[in-house]
Amino acid sequence: MTIIQTPQELQDLLKNETRSIGFVPTMGALHHGHLSLIERSVKDNELNIVSIFVNPTQFLEGEDLDKYPNKFDADEKICELAGIDILFYPKKEDMYEDDEIKVISPNIRGYVLEGAMRPGHFDGVLTVVMKLLNIVSPTKVYFGKKDAQQLSLISQMVRNFHMKVEIVPLETVREDDGLALSSRNVYLDKTQRKQALKISSSLKKATQLVIQGKLNTKDLQKEMLKVLAP
Repeated sequence: MTIIQTPQELQDLLKNETRSIGFVPTMGALHHGHLSLIERSVKDNELNIVSIFVNPTQFLEGEDLDKYPNKFDADEKICELAGIDILFYPKKEDMYEDDEIKVISPNIRGYVLEGAMRPGHFDGVLTVVMKLLNIVSPTKVYFGKKDAQQLSLISQMVRNFHMKVEIVPLETVREDDGLALSSRNVYLDKTQRKQALKISSSLKKATQLVIQGKLNTKDLQKEMLKVLAP
């Protein structure tokens, strides 16, 4: 496995590449959710690339940019054992310059759900994904469905900008207790984990009610709030 740190070096290496390229962009602290994406990429493609870059532009003021888990040595070993050919590990100064153009998330879809609580977050996500896709020029790029709004907006960006890449969405991988795998799960104590599990439980409850034909949103909300109650 080759480790490359600069966009130019990676582009030079890939400029005459004719094999199919699978790409898994990550922020590191890899877990079994990431591994499921990597394994699918290796299965589908002839050349496989993982990026590790903690993207500063998607963190808002006061968020955990400085504390975000850093496990590069372990991540490197995971990628090597999984059959990754190239690990792209760029620095901030190689990815960004001052006063540069960025991608702006849509006015409605980018500012609901998570976007309502983190205004500007998806601008940073879309900008860095655009950069990474332009650097790698993959045949297929792999994302988990866990980050549903992110996946939807990236899919829209690829569609709106007529980008020649296939997005492959994969199912959420969960821990034994049902909590979706996430690098940030290390922040949760036992009480917070139980609270977090109520989110998926409330969604499952709503799904059951919809299947039963109960479509009144106020009733659905009421039942979900019962599940979410302390």
